[in-house]
Amino acid sequence: MNGAPSFPPLLHGVQAAGGNPFASALAELASAEAEPGRVHYALRDDKLSAALVLAPEMPLADAMGALLAVQLGLSDALGTLAPPEVAVQIGWPDRLLVNGGLCGRFRVAAATDDPEAEPDWLLVGMEIDILPAADFDAGLTPDSTTLFGEGCADLTAIDLIEAWSRHMMGWLHTFMSEGFAPLHAAWTGKCADLGKDVTLPEAGRFLGLDEKAGMILRRTTGDAIIPLTTILEPR
Repeated sequence: MNGAPSFPPLLHGVQAAGGNPFASALAELASAEAEPGRVHYALRDDKLSAALVLAPEMPLADAMGALLAVQLGLSDALGTLAPPEVAVQIGWPDRLLVNGGLCGRFRVAAATDDPEAEPDWLLVGMEIDILPAADFDAGLTPDSTTLFGEGCADLTAIDLIEAWSRHMMGWLHTFMSEGFAPLHAAWTGKCADLGKDVTLPEAGRFLGLDEKAGMILRRTTGDAIIPLTTILEPR
């Protein structure tokens, strides 16, 4: 894919070493201080991968709200680029669904796994399937899809990352200036499984989010809150 994406102010893009933005960003963070606003990306015809470095000035449990900003930014970007009949939803905690099919995933890592500590850095990654892979077999993965398969024939990785970065920055600004409440309201409106029975991360009924985006889960043994920090990946 030719060309480099344009990013809004406060963001700086860099092509990911080895084509893996999340690993590229983690390797850089391990050897240098965090550079907030740095977007590692890999653009392919069939897939968009990106990882955003943040340096939140708040405890980790609160900073995890940035994941919702990234997710909402992507949802809004697809809302502007995809045909109007395409339904974009988010599955807690890390799934992008298009017309009900799994079309992308999100990842998070941080400099600490202590929810009360302020992390030196927070890394949020995403990967979206644009075209089917060469070995894709819809019969083997009936719950998965691609943007192309859902009617987004003209959408490119550059289109998507540019639109995502603009919308995501708007949500990050809202998060920093107004707190979690606006993101909570917008996210729950896009959630695919709110009020439904779920099996992941465990069986129960998904009742909603708590004030730090944790899952409120009704189980046969009683209600529980599953913190969003449980999805943190090893550093």
